[in-house]
Amino acid sequence: MNTIKNTRRISEYIAIVIRSLKGEELDYTKIGITTGVIMLAIPMMLEMMMESVFALVDLYFVGHLKESSFAIQTVGLTESVLTIMYSIAIGMSMAATAVVSRRIGEKNREKAANSGAQAILAASVLTILLSITGVIYAKDILLLMGASEESAAYGTNFTRIMMGSSISIMLLFLINGVFRGAGNAAIAMKSLWVANICNIILCPILIKGWLGLPALGLTGAAIATAAGRTIGVLYQLYHLFYGKGVIKIKLKHFVPDMPIIKGLIKIATPGVFQFVIASCSWIVLARLVAITGGDEGSAGYQTALRLMMFFMLPAWGLSNAASTLVGQNLGAGKPDRAEASVMKTVWFNVIYMVIVSLVFFMMAGVLVSFFTETESVSRVARIAMYIMAAGFIFYGVGMVMLNAFNGSGDTRTPTWINFFGFWLLQIPLAYLLAQKLDLGERGVFIAIPVSEAAITIASYIIFKRGRWKLIKV
Repeated sequence: MNTIKNTRRISEYIAIVIRSLKGEELDYTKIGITTGVIMLAIPMMLEMMMESVFALVDLYFVGHLKESSFAIQTVGLTESVLTIMYSIAIGMSMAATAVVSRRIGEKNREKAANSGAQAILAASVLTILLSITGVIYAKDILLLMGASEESAAYGTNFTRIMMGSSISIMLLFLINGVFRGAGNAAIAMKSLWVANICNIILCPILIKGWLGLPALGLTGAAIATAAGRTIGVLYQLYHLFYGKGVIKIKLKHFVPDMPIIKGLIKIATPGVFQFVIASCSWIVLARLVAITGGDEGSAGYQTALRLMMFFMLPAWGLSNAASTLVGQNLGAGKPDRAEASVMKTVWFNVIYMVIVSLVFFMMAGVLVSFFTETESVSRVARIAMYIMAAGFIFYGVGMVMLNAFNGSGDTRTPTWINFFGFWLLQIPLAYLLAQKLDLGERGVFIAIPVSEAAITIASYIIFKRGRWKLIKV
């Protein structure tokens, strides 16, 4: 009897996974909580995994170039700076998700579409201005990040192209935030599939000069990534304007609506700072590793970081399910159901992060070998992976807590938590361990799980107080 029940349960879960990949429209304020979490989490996890594939594909191909240490360092340092762009995109996307999901929960699709369009309009203007600045000062940015003069000269074109194409990065994140808020996570996932397939095809063609084209090396990696993301955005726009989903945007929705823009900015501003705070901390850590560990230490850290993000982004995708479920259930006037959805998501994320921790501890050497053949770089990468993996379970829980706040529209609380956790704990601790106690790059690695554990504990305590349930958007 138990065997029959277990078989039936497995079959039900498989059916839910298939439905989630197809993008079936559901009312997430009424279906079972476990079903809702799985329906949203599977495509969101795959979406974030595809985003991390961008960095890994670039890292794989450039890691086998002749000047591999320069190339790996350039990719890593540029990605660290681009996190500022990611912060703007994520901040606006969380505002879009919060507002769109709330309107969907209220069963007001017209306002949901209008809110999504206004978010795209507002974020695009700022991103274009920052993108121009990045193109002009590309080499100076690399030098500021701690790259040597030779390494900066080598990587300037890569950084210039990546900064110049940051509008595609912003739109890819932001429009997916609109889709997630509407509960259509499958389209968000598929847009990253399209972008990544294009990137994977173009990388060897442009980097190595396949099909008779000139070998562009590191510059080719930048062109391939920019082109892939742009094609992904075009896929998104097609479904946004002509798709059959819950949300459908028309040109009239892009007419500036200042009350909506102000409301979005009110939510997005703390959200942007929330991620700018975290991003700046990662930038400081990257520079600290470059100073204490040199070019090879920096390359090892960036390799470990890219691998960590590959496995962490699916967890972030899973935690995004909590954001959508909180927004829609609060919009439907069901705060207790919103809280139950968050706690269910926590357990799923903990299970995932336990598995990832085991992978890092058992397969660090194998994973690193795919991206570098330099022993000194590989050694630093393995050490970084072992140390950072010690905090993975805390990362998983903390992600869900922070996204629950963001989904309710309370972006201020995670911002303050990040400020204390990153700037008042992580950075000073990393500096103390790395330079004052002469632990070098290992000190930086140790500061990461310690600060993440503190952030998670604080987030959980504040979440249980329940003030996020009273936020109006």
